[in-house]
Amino acid sequence: MIYGIMCRMVNMINSSDVYEKLVQELRRGVLVLATLSQLGEAKYGYSLINELAEQGLNIDQGTLYPLLRRLEADGLLQSEWNTEGSRPRRYYVISPSGASLLQALSDEWRGLAAVLNQLLSNE
Repeated sequence: MIYGIMCRMVNMINSSDVYEKLVQELRRGVLVLATLSQLGEAKYGYSLINELAEQGLNIDQGTLYPLLRRLEADGLLQSEWNTEGSRPRRYYVISPSGASLLQALSDEWRGLAAVLNQLLSNE
């Protein structure tokens, strides 16, 4: 009896771990698309975090800032420092290459979403 309870508890913990890992994978896959979609006009990191959160997508600083630097290194974003305010802020905006990629990724996303919606409706 105790063994059965312990096995169920281990399965619940493992299921929770698996769930968390899979959710993290799903989110990681959409963060590039979400970030690019919001940078049609220049924004600094903290404002982008707030804007995404207001629309239901929470992202922490430790995830966003490395992503912004990577996207800039890949030529998908451009940035510049603004030192006029109370403290310097780096503003990011999508580059022409990033805008082309955003369109392609958006089309891909819409196609995948349509297929998944169809698959999930057959549950």
